[in-house]
Amino acid sequence: MKNIVTIFRKQLKETMRNKEVLIQFLMFPVLAVFMTKSIQIEGMPPNFFVQLFSTMYVGMAPLVSMEAILSEEKEKNTLRVLLMADVTPWQYLAGVGGYVFLFCMLGAGVFCLLGGYGSGEAVLFLAVLGAGILVSMLLGAAIGAGSSSQMAANSVGVPLMLLLSFLPMLSLFNSHISKVTGLVYTEQIRRMLTALGEGEAIGEGLLVIGGSFLLFGGFFVWQYHGSLARDKYLSHNG
Repeated sequence: MKNIVTIFRKQLKETMRNKEVLIQFLMFPVLAVFMTKSIQIEGMPPNFFVQLFSTMYVGMAPLVSMEAILSEEKEKNTLRVLLMADVTPWQYLAGVGGYVFLFCMLGAGVFCLLGGYGSGEAVLFLAVLGAGILVSMLLGAAIGAGSSSQMAANSVGVPLMLLLSFLPMLSLFNSHISKVTGLVYTEQIRRMLTALGEGEAIGEGLLVIGGSFLLFGGFFVWQYHGSLARDKYLSHNG
C-alpha cells in the first residue's frame, strides 16, 4: 500500500508540470460545454454532444495520459528504479492509474452535470464512462511500458487513440462502419450512453468492455515483465 500511495503522490505533484496530460483532462469537457451551450439544431437528439464528446474523451484522455506518464518515466529511468525496487505491476498501475482515473472521473462528472441526468441515469452514465476509462488506461499503460521512449510510445498510441476516439463518431454517420465497429469498446460505450433510460439490452456492451479489460490487462503485465527482464539484463551487462 505504501508503494501505491508514494506513486500516487508523485503524480499529483507533477500535474501542473506535465502539460500534455493536463490538456487531456480538460479538452473534451470544455469542448462539450461550449458546443452544447452554443449550438442548437432542430431535430438533434438530446445530449448529442455530451454523448459524443464523452465517448471521445474515454478513447483519448486516459490512454494518452497513461502512455505519456509511463513512457516519460521509462525514458528518464524512473520506471527502471521502481522495477528494481520490487514494485509489482499492479502496485505501479494502481498508483499511476489511481491518479489518472481520479482526474478522468472529474471530467466525466462535468459531462454528467452537463447532461442533466437524474440520479439513476447519472450513476449508470458514470459507471459506463468509468469502465471505459479503466480499459483505455490499461491499453495506454501497456503501450507506455513496452516503448523505449516517448516518441516510440506516441508512434503507437496516437493512431490507436485517433481510431478509438473517432470510430464511434464515424459510425453515427455511416451505417457500413457501424456494422463492423461492434467489437470496439468505445463504440459500445457510445451505444450504451445512447440507450440510457431506454431499457435496451446492454449485454453485448458489457461483454466487449469486459473482454477488452482482460485483454489489455494481460498485455500490460506482459509488457511490464518484459521491461523488467530487459532492464535487469542491462544492469547486469552494462
